[in-house]
Amino acid sequence: MEAIRVALIEDHDLTRMGLKTALQKHGLNFLGEAATGAKGLQLVADTHPDVAIVDIGLPDIDGIELTRQIQEAQANQEQPTRILILTMHDSEDSVLAAFSAGAHSYCTKELATAELMTAVMETAQGHSWIDPAIANIVLRQMRNAQATEEAHQDATVEIDAITPEHKQLIETYPLTDRELEILELIAAGGSNADIAEKLYITIGTVKTHVRSILNKLCVNDRTQAAVRALRSGLIR
Repeated sequence: MEAIRVALIEDHDLTRMGLKTALQKHGLNFLGEAATGAKGLQLVADTHPDVAIVDIGLPDIDGIELTRQIQEAQANQEQPTRILILTMHDSEDSVLAAFSAGAHSYCTKELATAELMTAVMETAQGHSWIDPAIANIVLRQMRNAQATEEAHQDATVEIDAITPEHKQLIETYPLTDRELEILELIAAGGSNADIAEKLYITIGTVKTHVRSILNKLCVNDRTQAAVRALRSGLIR
C-alpha cells in the first residue's frame, strides 16, 4: 500500500518540526512544509498531497481562507487534496467556518500523536475526522440546521439525509431499541463509562453495542455514527 502523501502548513517552528518528525516516524510520505499561507498554497499546487495539514493561525492568510483558496484552485481535479485543520482554536465560529470553507477534518493541537495519525489516515481515505473535543459543536449545529429545515418544509417532503444504499441498509439491519438508546447518548457526548453508568450495564456490553451500531451504520467512529443518525432521522 502506497504511503499517504502529506504536506504541512504551520508557522510555529517547533510545532512544525515535531509534526514532521511524527509524520515521518509513522511511515507517512512527508512532501514538504510551509510557514505561511502563500507558501502553503504553492506547496499544495506543486506536490498535490493526499492530505494537507493546515494551521488556522498563519501570519499572512489565515488557515480558513487558505482552505477556501486550495479548494478553489483544485476544483476540477479528479483527486483533490483533503484538508485537515490543526489548531488551538475550538470555538464554534472557527469550527463551523473551517468546514464551511471546505475542510474535511478538524483537530486541536492537544490531540495525542496516535490520534492525529488516525485523523490523517481517515482523512486520506475520504472520511471526515472530528476531534472529540469539538464534535458536540458540529452535532449541535446539525440539529439546529435540521430543525430549521423541517420547520420550513411540508410534512410530505422528505429531507435528503442519506444515500439510498445507506437507507436500505438501515432498513435491512435496523438498530435495536437498546442500540438507539445508546446512539442517543453517544450523540449527547457520553463516553462508554458514562453510558454504562446511566444504563446500568457493563462497559463491555456498551462496547459490544457500539461496535454493532458502527457496523449497521457503515461508519468508522462514534462521531460519524452520530452524524449519520441525525441525518437519517434515527435520532433528534
